Amino acid sequence: MRLQYPAVFSDRGIFMNKTEFVAALAQHGAMSKTDAERLYLVFRNTLEAELPKAGKLTLPGFLTFEIVDKPARKGRNPATGQEIDVPARKAIKIKAGKEFADKIAH
Repeated sequence: MRLQYPAVFSDRGIFMNKTEFVAALAQHGAMSKTDAERLYLVFRNTLEAELPKAGKLTLPGFLTFEIVDKPARKGRNPATGQEIDVPARKAIKIKAGKEFADKIAH
């Protein structure tokens, strides 16, 4: 696979950071990097503002964002092995839509 943008290599493989994503967004959207950065920030800010109110946000064929409750549980401190209480919390679950997942898989 030939990468078009600088990529970061780690033990997780190859991944793209925000700056590289904004550059790709600018190229694919035929816009300036400034406009691409603005689009990225508007999308992120909209998700941050609306997801807590809605609880679930679906972009059909692309992604579904959902706030889920994680119950309290027992955990273990990896350094000491001591059992600890992990409090209940809210988490964001992200699921790829079928159309998007199929394009990535092929």
